[in-house]
Amino acid sequence: MPWWLLSPAAPQDFRFVRKLLLWLPIAGATFAGGSARDPAEQALDRQDRPALERILQQALEAAKQRPADPVAQYRLAAVGSTMAQLAMELGDKPAVRRAAELGIEAARKAVAAKPDSAEYHRMLGTLCGQIIPANVFAALQHGRCALDSLNKAAELDPGSPMVWLSRGVGNYYLPPAFGGGTEPAIRDFQRAIALEAGLADAHLWLGIALRKAKRNEEARRAISKSLELNPNRVWARRQLERTPQQ
Repeated sequence: MPWWLLSPAAPQDFRFVRKLLLWLPIAGATFAGGSARDPAEQALDRQDRPALERILQQALEAAKQRPADPVAQYRLAAVGSTMAQLAMELGDKPAVRRAAELGIEAARKAVAAKPDSAEYHRMLGTLCGQIIPANVFAALQHGRCALDSLNKAAELDPGSPMVWLSRGVGNYYLPPAFGGGTEPAIRDFQRAIALEAGLADAHLWLGIALRKAKRNEEARRAISKSLELNPNRVWARRQLERTPQQ
């Protein structure tokens, strides 16, 4: 097993959970489209962990060889985020945290080298946010990073559908008493889709939220649309199987 999956965890706290969840991104959203998917994205689709581990190791070696290259650092960050998403889908919370922490260091380097890149800021915010579901006590250490990075990304690229997808995921998990809930999440996912109709993960998460709202027929249509856009996504297929016909 690669060394980065064996690194120890760090103790954390949870002060910024509510605000963070309003923006919480997921790595699946990073590669949410249905076309031109690279090998890391394809491994996520298949839930092929060994393949993704090999790709991450290659990205790590490339980033070490080019520490001042923001593209190499971003690539490592993006693959680390994809690994964190896969670990989440497989229920391996420690691996979620370790992969995200690996990516955070690389994303910080990319942002430092190119601070006007909305995508680099979004990736950093994504990685900081991915640690929270794996360990809610991580918010004190990583919550401010996620909030600030995502706000900066939105400032640099306010028309990004990824922002609305990310916020929708946060609202989905946040209870109504704290300002979240299913209906706000549905509206956020719908806005992401309005901005980019081919965003497969936005349709997927819309379906998951509609299912929670007991709107099963609509949920199945949304998840089916996600699979139409990306038929290889194992996690989406499993979500469709879990959704009642009515």
